Amino acid sequence: MIESLRIRGLGVIDDAVIAFGSGLTAITGETGAGKTMVLTGLSLLAGGKADAQVVRHGRDRAEVDGEWTLVEKDSIAVLNRLSEAGAEIDIEHGKAQVLLARAVAGEGRSRAFAGGRTVPVTLLQEVAGDLVAVHGQSEQLRLRQSGKQRELLDRYAGAAATKLLAEYQRAFTNWRRVRAEVQELTGQRQTRAREAAMLTIGIAEIEAVAPLPGEDFELDRQSALLVHSGTLLEDVATAHLALVGNDEAIVTGAGEANANVLSVLAAAAKALDRAVEVDPQLAPVRDRFREISSIAADTAVTLSAYASEIDADPARQAWVEERRNALAGLRRRYGGSVDEVLEWLEQAKETVTEVFGDEDRLAVLAEQEIAAQATVTKLAASLSAARIKAGKKFAIAVTGELQALAMPDSVLQVSVATVAELAQFGTHGADEIEFLLQPHVGSSPLPIGKGASGGELSRVMLAIEVVLAGVDPVPTFVFDEVDAGIGGRAAVEVGRRLARLARTAQVIVVTHLPQVAAFADQHVVIAKSADGLVTASSVTAVTGAARTTELVRMLSGLTNSQAGAAHAEELLELASQERLAK
Repeated sequence: MIESLRIRGLGVIDDAVIAFGSGLTAITGETGAGKTMVLTGLSLLAGGKADAQVVRHGRDRAEVDGEWTLVEKDSIAVLNRLSEAGAEIDIEHGKAQVLLARAVAGEGRSRAFAGGRTVPVTLLQEVAGDLVAVHGQSEQLRLRQSGKQRELLDRYAGAAATKLLAEYQRAFTNWRRVRAEVQELTGQRQTRAREAAMLTIGIAEIEAVAPLPGEDFELDRQSALLVHSGTLLEDVATAHLALVGNDEAIVTGAGEANANVLSVLAAAAKALDRAVEVDPQLAPVRDRFREISSIAADTAVTLSAYASEIDADPARQAWVEERRNALAGLRRRYGGSVDEVLEWLEQAKETVTEVFGDEDRLAVLAEQEIAAQATVTKLAASLSAARIKAGKKFAIAVTGELQALAMPDSVLQVSVATVAELAQFGTHGADEIEFLLQPHVGSSPLPIGKGASGGELSRVMLAIEVVLAGVDPVPTFVFDEVDAGIGGRAAVEVGRRLARLARTAQVIVVTHLPQVAAFADQHVVIAKSADGLVTASSVTAVTGAARTTELVRMLSGLTNSQAGAAHAEELLELASQERLAK
């Protein structure tokens, strides 16, 4: 249950703390005193939408803090989720103290807190469903919607139906995925077949030429050699002749020597050998000459081998040019180089293989689609049966509550209309849920959005919550506008039913009806101060004569009416008897 709520800078509330107890708490006050801000604050703590307009003028932000006491064994899922988010939780004697908070800045940004830690707003939304059910005018409007009605019926149907719905949704998602893939493959079959035919032509053309990786670059080099083979051979021969050419005697200081480079180097080395015998310091110079001679000899061998490989054969040149032209054709159509052409070839083969495999894939998918359809249809039928069964019990239970809420002739009916075509199924099954209200005997049942007045809709919402509390309990219920459009005996019955609901849950009701407030275990009055603010001193838990005075004000607008006081005492006595009758 929620122990207390502190609100700062929210609407007309400057700074106020509201303490709550178990049972039924009624919050009353003059119009515009800020009663609805209590509901707004709780909605923010439940992860509701943050609106900058709720920030009080002159404040930079609005803040709401809520303190909950949870029974550990009944709130394991909530406590685990909060602990995972890093929230600090105090647990003692099997009870946990949890602090949730929300801050809304003047520009509309908001921050959420749990146990002193900043958390995503979505965390508050996740845990709120297990902590509090907040019902205002918007919930009553949503009650007119088929989706909301289906949600309420599924809650009533219980854990088995919830599990069945989850299984159906997984199967439905799988069926739609398989069907979409079948449709995509079928729709693209002709296009992909044409694409494969074109690719096959390209594959055949490339394979006929059979290019090798890097072949284009090698052929370019060979072509250049063949085109310039004459001058190239002449230049190589000239260089080779300089190294090992014909001997011609030359006269040096040492006598005659050969004119080619190798002979000259050999003569120099011999001369240095003699010089080294005279002066050993010349040995390094002689060794360098020998090294130069070795390099020159190796170069001569290399040039000779190169010259022998130069092919000036015109037939070879013609073949190279023909091959280059064939590769150039491939490069124009399939890539900038032979390597890119080969890459295109591999990708084309993969695509053709995939296209040829489409038929096999379609056959497999067709079988999967049939199986998925059968699973969806079966689960949808089971879900429909569960809803029909639950709908009958739900209608009887809610009708009983309506009769206790001064609607003795009203009957609620639950229509579960099941579509037959799989194509009409939705993520929530094959059912259209509609709540129908027969207001009196002999009248025709009408959708509650059309056949129920504001006051009746309020009581239908309360009756549904009372029924759901028995199968899907929530620790705290908060009602605002639950008494809209009603009065007299109906108001008394609403108060009585809220009091009965409060026997098993904490109930907080913002009300303007004394008949409802009289049944409260705790009565809190919110009043504006002289400067138009609601402060801590403006929130008062009233008892005794003060409570009677508030009820008189609510009854007649007067504070000193003896008739009003007598009526107020009568209401309090009626409520007291109701509590004694527990």
